[in-house]
Amino acid sequence: MPLSQLGDLVDLGRYPIDLPDSAAYERLLADLRRDLAEDGCAVLPGFVHDTGIARLVAEADSLACRAHHSSARTNAYFSKDDPQLSADHPLRQFFERSNAFIPADHFGADSPLRRIYEAPSFMPFIRAALQEAEDRFFRYDDPLADVIINMVEEGDGFPWHFDTNNYTVTLAIQNPETGGAFEYAPNLRNAEDENFSGVARVLSGQRAQVRSIDLEPGDLQIFRGRYSLHRVAPMQGRRRRYVGIFSFVETEGMCGGVERTRQLYGRVLPIHHQRAGRRTDALKD
Repeated sequence: MPLSQLGDLVDLGRYPIDLPDSAAYERLLADLRRDLAEDGCAVLPGFVHDTGIARLVAEADSLACRAHHSSARTNAYFSKDDPQLSADHPLRQFFERSNAFIPADHFGADSPLRRIYEAPSFMPFIRAALQEAEDRFFRYDDPLADVIINMVEEGDGFPWHFDTNNYTVTLAIQNPETGGAFEYAPNLRNAEDENFSGVARVLSGQRAQVRSIDLEPGDLQIFRGRYSLHRVAPMQGRRRRYVGIFSFVETEGMCGGVERTRQLYGRVLPIHHQRAGRRTDALKD
C-alpha cells in the first residue's frame, strides 16, 4: 500500500493531514501551535484509530524479543560523571534507569509504525505545527533511532532527562495497568542557557514547574524534549507500556551521540562516530 494512504492507521476524518489546503487543516494547526507556544507540548487524542492501534500492538508484541534492555545509573544528559563539579550539580545527579528500546532497524518499509513516519503528509504536518522552515527540519538520520518503540515493563523506570533532538513526536500504543504518566517541566532550558539551578530544583523533588499527562493508546504527542526535562512515572502491572517515537531534527544528517546510543541500544555504528558533534547548539547531550 502506498505510504500516502494512511486511512487504515490514522483517523484522517478527524485529523486531515492529507488535506493541507483545507480549513480543517488550518484549524488543527492553530490549536497545535497555541499549545506548543504555551509549554512545548501538544496532544492529538485518537490520532491513530482503534484498528490501527491493534496493528501497532501486534507489531510491538512481535518485536518485543528484539528490544535492547538496559539498566544503568544515568544523569539527565546521558553523560559521564564530572568529578570537577560540586556533588549536587545536575550533571552529577544519577538515577536508576531500566527499560528497553526496539531499535529502528527492526522497522522495515512494511512496518505500520514506519509507514506513519515516512508518509509524505506526516513530516510537513509536524513541521507546520512547529512552524519550522524546511531548511531547519529533517528526519533523524540515525539508523538505530529514527523510528523506535520504547518498551517499559513492571519494575522499569525512565528518570528525568532531556532529549538529544529538538523535536520528538510520540504515539501511545499500549498503556500499563496503572501508572506510567508522562511528566515534564516545560521549557526548562534553551539553546543559550542550561539553567542548571532550575534543573536541580526538579531533580530534588520540587514540583512547582512539573506537569503530568496521561496519554491513551492512539494519542499523538508533539514535544520539544530538547528543552523540557521529562520522565515516565513508575508503572505497575504485567502489561507492557509501548510508545512509538518519531524523531525530527534541525540539522540535516544528525545522529545520536555515541555515549547515549551505546546506553540505549547496546551498540554503536560507524555513522555515530562519523556524525558526532553535528548539531547547532552547545547544550549537554
